[in-house]
Amino acid sequence: MTEQWIEETLYDNWGQRFRVTKELARTKSPFQDIVVFESESHGRVLLLDGVVQITERDEFVYQEMLTHVPLFTHGAARNVLIIGAGDGGVLRRVLEHPGVEKAVMVEIDGAVIELSKQHLPGIAGDAWTNPRADVIVGDGIDYVAKAADASFDVIIVDSTDPIGVGEVLFTDSFYQHCARILTAEGLIVNQCGVPFMQADELRETSERRAKFFPHVSAYVAAVPTYVGGFMTLGIASKGKSPVGQDVNTVRTRAQDAGILGNTQYWTPEIHVGSFNLPPYIAKHLPKADA
Repeated sequence: MTEQWIEETLYDNWGQRFRVTKELARTKSPFQDIVVFESESHGRVLLLDGVVQITERDEFVYQEMLTHVPLFTHGAARNVLIIGAGDGGVLRRVLEHPGVEKAVMVEIDGAVIELSKQHLPGIAGDAWTNPRADVIVGDGIDYVAKAADASFDVIIVDSTDPIGVGEVLFTDSFYQHCARILTAEGLIVNQCGVPFMQADELRETSERRAKFFPHVSAYVAAVPTYVGGFMTLGIASKGKSPVGQDVNTVRTRAQDAGILGNTQYWTPEIHVGSFNLPPYIAKHLPKADA
């Protein structure tokens, strides 16, 4: 029997491949190519346009850090906007915070949501039917442009890289609207790539957001399937700087939320420490918050 392998196509000169035990779905939506397969090493894997988005085995790293860091940094978020994140993992983690009254999720590609419900049900769990969740299949750019001023405390952008369908989520206009619809202490987080290979993504995104936010920084997470070392998660705040947080404050917030001890990667210590960036990453950030 011939072995089947799927190779990631993010870079043309470096990558990774997975041995496939079963291909579960392969379709072309109006926005992108979608593949879901069962791997021997990482459980089920979701690829969009040939690029790994999530795997069952290590999704907890990315999802926990993308969600718990901004929510515990803010400390009192009631309304959260999620852009993208069609697998439902961010929505699930946001809803783990009892103080969140409403989580609006806007995903442009309904096919990603449906295939994730069908083939990756464990990632979102019961999030899809939670009464605090408002899941919209639509354009995140359009949504933020039309949303009311100061209507969200935290915005989490879980997009593909700034190519193809994800490109418009990295523009001046998008960040300007995000700043407008955030409350006075509001903050935004989005993935800024793996700086070992994608330093331009971190630098350019940070420069754009610095036009609209007084505090722009980033923190890191080590996600095994995001090739090239640390993944950076860019964070921009209208209120206090997210750098130099107090670990005891973060721990108390996590304890009050019932999340302390229930994570696989995020801890209060990792939360605070993740803002201590290696120089090769920090040099791409605005100096004041790096």
